[in-house]
Amino acid sequence: MAALAWPDVASRSAGSVLAVPVGSTEQHGPHLPLSTDTDIALALSERLAAARPEVLVAPPVSYGSSGEHAGFAGTLSIGAEALEAVLVELGRSAEGFGGVLFVSTHGGNARPVRRAVGVLVSEGRQVAAWSPPPGVDAHAGFTETSVMMAAAPSLVRSEAAEPGCLEPLDALMPALVASGLGAVSANGVLGDPRRASEAAGAQLLDEWAADLVSALGVARERWS
Repeated sequence: MAALAWPDVASRSAGSVLAVPVGSTEQHGPHLPLSTDTDIALALSERLAAARPEVLVAPPVSYGSSGEHAGFAGTLSIGAEALEAVLVELGRSAEGFGGVLFVSTHGGNARPVRRAVGVLVSEGRQVAAWSPPPGVDAHAGFTETSVMMAAAPSLVRSEAAEPGCLEPLDALMPALVASGLGAVSANGVLGDPRRASEAAGAQLLDEWAADLVSALGVARERWS
């Protein structure tokens, strides 16, 4: 949508669904860019638009709730409350569209996205959200590295990939909540990205995109 002029949008907005990629600007280990979550959210939104012609892709929300990554250079977080407020106001301003779907690919955004959707739905607006199902590992490991190798291979520094903390996420949560990711992983990685592959990432993207298309179908049935 960012490349369109307003008359282009006006001619189709009423019957369109606005897909809003919601990502983050945060560390993803020494081998992935700070834009990883945003890149993945945008790639999935574009696949959704390719499959469903009524979908317009909004410019991404590139800052999220990333406080758990504080201390790693380059991480920029607006926090949960600010993200919720941003998404609520975005949803309200998109009232000319036939619906809004937030495509969020950063786990730390889950609660503010859910709360924002709740507010907007309570106001009678046609809004929904989607996030990928849990992957093999939690952060910058096999899953995200594979997906980035398929979605934006030029941004992946495979030579810098190294394992991080390999303990299950459930066991790490108390320390993560109390002290942030840096307390459990010096390099910012949860998992082992060295096993990642473009083929695995392409398969994950296909599966996630199919799930996203299905989720939009369910949302549109609910809105009708």
